[in-house]
Amino acid sequence: MTIVAVVTDATLCHVTREARFAPSHAIRLAQALAGSLKLLLACAVLILLSPAGPAQAHDVPGEFRAHALVKPEAARLQVLVRVPLSLLLNIDLPKKGPGYIDLAQADAGVERAAAAIDKVLEIYEDDQRLSSAGRQARISPPSDRAFDRFDSARDLVQGPKLPDDAYVFWNQGYFDTLVEYPIRSDKSRFSLRFNVAPGLKDRLKYDLRYIEPDGAVHAYDLSGETGLLALDPRWYQAASTFIGSGFRHILDGPDHLLFLLCLILPFRRIDWNLAGVITAFTVGHSITLIAAAYHFVPAGSWFAPLVEFLIAASILYMAVENVLTPNLTRRWLYSGLFGLVHGFGFSFILQSQLQFAGSHLLVSLLAFNVGIEIGQLLVLVLAMSLLTLLYRSHAGSRRPLTIAICLFVGHTAWHWMGERGEAVLKADWPGFGEVFTALSPFAAIVLSVGVLGGLAVLLLRLYRQQGKT
Repeated sequence: MTIVAVVTDATLCHVTREARFAPSHAIRLAQALAGSLKLLLACAVLILLSPAGPAQAHDVPGEFRAHALVKPEAARLQVLVRVPLSLLLNIDLPKKGPGYIDLAQADAGVERAAAAIDKVLEIYEDDQRLSSAGRQARISPPSDRAFDRFDSARDLVQGPKLPDDAYVFWNQGYFDTLVEYPIRSDKSRFSLRFNVAPGLKDRLKYDLRYIEPDGAVHAYDLSGETGLLALDPRWYQAASTFIGSGFRHILDGPDHLLFLLCLILPFRRIDWNLAGVITAFTVGHSITLIAAAYHFVPAGSWFAPLVEFLIAASILYMAVENVLTPNLTRRWLYSGLFGLVHGFGFSFILQSQLQFAGSHLLVSLLAFNVGIEIGQLLVLVLAMSLLTLLYRSHAGSRRPLTIAICLFVGHTAWHWMGERGEAVLKADWPGFGEVFTALSPFAAIVLSVGVLGGLAVLLLRLYRQQGKT
């Protein structure tokens, strides 16, 4: 509750100072402050109702993992799919004994399962959907590892089936199928979609490997229904995917949104200085985002919790500064430094998305940044408009209103720091020397930005002094 004391002391000092030299003005300020008590009371209610600790986790549902191998060869595209037998409950494979599959009577059920997999798959050559020309299927024991490679998986499915007297429990083996599609050329661009049942969207994980004719492999680790996936995307397909990903991420990140709100809250006007603040934040997070994509950052398990803690700390710092001494001239320097930290936060979601970049890593990085900037601009325009309306309706109590907003934001950031601080303390930290070595590239980046920022401040002051003379 330190921030509450800071806010209260700052407000009381302001009123007391005014009352000492201008009694009538003090009365008006007291009336304005009384008019804003409703806002402060509402903020207090929000604080009391907000969770003080992490939300209780629900039980994690059971997960299933499927495997898919896709390879074009000459005039055909071959798709190999392996799913756990526990996903085939609706197929009702015949059983024997305590729950073993009756392989002698399972052919009809295996064919139904193969037909179901065929319907789940959508394969496109360029923009035209393909129709399967044939399929083969079998049941495999849980110890089988043929799907580690395409050739061994294909040989398995096309080879002899398990003997009828083999024992495979109903939920402990695999169902394997090979589906073939006629194609015009193995150099075409192929896309794939899995139509996952609604009940499995949050429970089904599958890894997909696309093997090009020259042997290059594109690996994907997917979850649920991902939409139409370009197996070897063109540059504009990758760019479109990452623009959308960056846009969604900035809108789904409450910590980044609160930081942007704190950046503009005391000023509420668009001018060159505020544009510089926003640009500094953009440059900062772009630098570390690209550095993270090229693996110039620590890879230890301690790094992500530390970054999330620092992001929360940056929000708290800006909220406190907004109450005490907001300064637009030096704010752009803080914005750039904090942007470096937020860039690492952006990179964590980007790491899971880079699998969709294909061979267009740099294009995808730039597109992700563009998506973030589009989201930021949208948020800033909406926030500026709402803040302008809000402050106009409370023209006599603007400072208490700013204090109330910063109180709520600071309280939220304080609890984030507590939750994330626990994760930092529980992380597996290496020795000091290893941490120093791991952070040295980041320190070099911060030092470079700080030096450039200092030079920019100096040049700006010289320019203003010259303008005054």
